[in-house]
Amino acid sequence: MLAIILALASAIGYGSSDFAAGLASRTASVIQVTLLASTAAAVVAFAALPFGAGHRPSGASLAWGAAAGAGGTLGALALYLGFRYAAFSVAGPLSAVGTAGFSVLAGLLLGERPSTLALIGIVLALPAIVSVSASVAGEEAPPEGADGAQEGACFALLLVGLDRASAGGGGLWPVAAAQVTELAVAGAAAALTRNLRLPGGRPRWLAVITGVTAAAGTILYFFASHDGFLVITAVLTSLYPASTIVLARVILGERLTRLRLTGLALAGACVALIAAGGAG
Repeated sequence: MLAIILALASAIGYGSSDFAAGLASRTASVIQVTLLASTAAAVVAFAALPFGAGHRPSGASLAWGAAAGAGGTLGALALYLGFRYAAFSVAGPLSAVGTAGFSVLAGLLLGERPSTLALIGIVLALPAIVSVSASVAGEEAPPEGADGAQEGACFALLLVGLDRASAGGGGLWPVAAAQVTELAVAGAAAALTRNLRLPGGRPRWLAVITGVTAAAGTILYFFASHDGFLVITAVLTSLYPASTIVLARVILGERLTRLRLTGLALAGACVALIAAGGAG
């Protein structure tokens, strides 16, 4: 049950991060937002190290953490670009379907076999994510070149990498490795595009919030992966668009159609079934 609670808390962290990033990216450079968010996330990760440092990490754990960080940054750059031009309720969930699907496939290939109830919950998660992503008339589509499958593959690498890193021990050092890699990738992208400046005004603070909440989501997911199957913790974490959409509804007034409400209800059923079936 602890793994389920941590994974859901991680989803709230990631969803809140996406919402803040989306607001910032609408008036500031996507690369500038990503760079500052990655910096803030790295600060949070290193501040948390003393509370979960553990024993000396293995090279494999650090390598998995670095791979996770690279996937997270590449996925974030593409996702924030989608937020710049499309509604949150359109751009956000597209990548989540791929994230859940690729993560489940990886978990099954690794030999994980969740209970029947949990499997039913996992199956329900995919239509839940699709339903909350259903667009309505008047909403803009993501920009040409935005690919939910590619973003999903990047975010799946983030979740799978953290799951594999947690198996090798080393406390929060793999998370720190992930955040350092994210910062390095974001810095490289900023240098290549000659965009090393930081956003100013409101987008600056939104970018900081993006990094802090994303780091919280990463740490929570990392601990969830210690006690639960990848196929379960990753699917629950992939429900993050629900919190993004709720925030968009409350703060921006974006529409919640019946289909999206159905998706949120399916997400609730998914969580209930997985909780009844167990996380691992």
